[in-house]
Amino acid sequence: MIDMKVTVLSRSGETKSDRRTNRESGKIPGVVYGKKVASQPIYIEEKALHQLMRSGASAGGILRLTLPTHGEQPVMIGEIQRDKVLGRILHVDFHQIDMSEPVKATVRVELTGEAQGVSEGGILQVMNPTVEVRCIASAIPAAIEADVSRLAVGEHLYVRDLAVPAGVEIRSDENDIIATILAPQKELPEATDEIRDQDVAEATEEQVGAHAD
Repeated sequence: MIDMKVTVLSRSGETKSDRRTNRESGKIPGVVYGKKVASQPIYIEEKALHQLMRSGASAGGILRLTLPTHGEQPVMIGEIQRDKVLGRILHVDFHQIDMSEPVKATVRVELTGEAQGVSEGGILQVMNPTVEVRCIASAIPAAIEADVSRLAVGEHLYVRDLAVPAGVEIRSDENDIIATILAPQKELPEATDEIRDQDVAEATEEQVGAHAD
């Protein structure tokens, strides 16, 4: 659980002019919904939301939101709508949850150790940095550690290889690859540069000749 408290503002009774003013002043509209909160429109400060996202709240983390009418509630960030051109956040959903009930969450996979294949010249490539899990909200792990030290060149770390705490169920496909060790990249023959330069020179001469004609 993310140890952060954020206070949001109510959007009730606002006018179109109020909405425009609030957006221009850095407030992002959103809605909080859940069993204890019946779809309450709110505003959250843009700086506060970005800070939450940097702390991991957008990847399934739980935070504490103080609502004008319902006090402090544990919530998860749901859908985030962004401007397709500028990428700016336009709207955010917060899902109020019960800490004793199972929820789905996205958890980061933290790779540990130095892979055998890397020491042999291979390249560690992360394919899926997160996995989907299901457990009671209070048991969501901050991260799932995975030791890659035994991975040789050409070998993979699969979702099925992950060890999770008791009570945590992984919902991602067990055959999904978390990380792999790529073979060392072979150096190109020295003649390659010469051939490339010759091709470019010939093409340039042909182009110049065509313009001259």
